[in-house]
Amino acid sequence: MRTLLSVGLLAVFSVTGVWAQPERVFDWVRASDEVIQLDPMDFHAGRVYRPGPDGGNMHVIIHSKQPITVMMASAREWSEAQLHPVNLGGLDYGCVREHVLDTTYECHLPPSHPMVLVLRDERTADRAIVQGIGAIVGKAGARKLIAPNDVLITYHSWSCVQNCVQPEYRWTLLAKEKYDVSGAPKLYSVAPEYDGQRIWVKIKAQVPITLAILPSKAADEAYGKPELLSSALSQTACKQRGVQSMEFECKMNVADGPQSLIALSEAPVRSHKKAEIEFQTLKCIANCELIGSETAANK
Repeated sequence: MRTLLSVGLLAVFSVTGVWAQPERVFDWVRASDEVIQLDPMDFHAGRVYRPGPDGGNMHVIIHSKQPITVMMASAREWSEAQLHPVNLGGLDYGCVREHVLDTTYECHLPPSHPMVLVLRDERTADRAIVQGIGAIVGKAGARKLIAPNDVLITYHSWSCVQNCVQPEYRWTLLAKEKYDVSGAPKLYSVAPEYDGQRIWVKIKAQVPITLAILPSKAADEAYGKPELLSSALSQTACKQRGVQSMEFECKMNVADGPQSLIALSEAPVRSHKKAEIEFQTLKCIANCELIGSETAANK
């Protein structure tokens, strides 16, 4: 009953045009805070960012009592420089911002290249004072007599802030088997649940195989009379002829009714031959009532 109701509503809203699902709205959302104290000329490594193959962006808000320099460094180069801290100042930094007290800091990161946020205190200690005090209490004591620089880093994540509930999908296995190829076709059925539902097929065979997605009625007729297969294939775009090893995808629509994957050897099999086939579909598993025709077409 629920399926019939959903299909009915989809038909109504598709005509009126009011079913169009609102797009999700994203923005920077506060994720976490980090409070640090920097001595003069100190470096501090913050969060490591790991952008994907298309790169990425980062966004932090920084409040500092004393001027600092904010920049990005290669996480690998930074890690290596920890063995020789004198080399920290010579790294190839990017997105450098100097004399920062209060700012929103952003940087576009290179693809697939982990980067670390780096802060450096811009103050330089008075060497004469430090050496004089150090002669009495030692260097560690001298550093503690200089007030530290308090810095607050507020990290943000790029997150959905509006229309965030969306349909959820999961690939579902419909069939997976290894079989002896014969003159009879193999049939595997599926009923589409939404327009644009994707199906995925993988074949590996010792002989050329014809694969096609057909309406179940036409597939059943071709099963009983293989000579009808040629006519049925002319009415579908989802087909592959003479294949032995490949993967392919197609889409189904609810109005087309139940569909079947048919697999048939292209030539008579005179000896013992094997074929292995896998058949999956992308099913909706949550919030399926939100699926609209435009949304499904993009899946």
